[in-house]
Amino acid sequence: MTKADLIESVSTKLDLPRGQAERAVNTIFDDIVAALRNGDKVNISGFGTFAVSARKARSGRNPKTGETIQIAASKSAKFKAGKSLKDTLN
Repeated sequence: MTKADLIESVSTKLDLPRGQAERAVNTIFDDIVAALRNGDKVNISGFGTFAVSARKARSGRNPKTGETIQIAASKSAKFKAGKSLKDTLN
């Protein structure tokens, strides 16, 4: 499912114009990103939890040349499925 498919689904199920459905979906995504940017966890009951994970700087190897390189520290978004979602999938 793509973002466009999600917007179309929201529009159909809620009988909204496509523009309003798109604004609603974008608002939800923007709020999740803003919370993660602030270092907060986003817990959606029955679905799962989004959180920020920090990765330490480390050395790696360029697969093409074999040269050792330094990989900078970074942050990444992680998702952990909730029990209801896991149960639905299994």
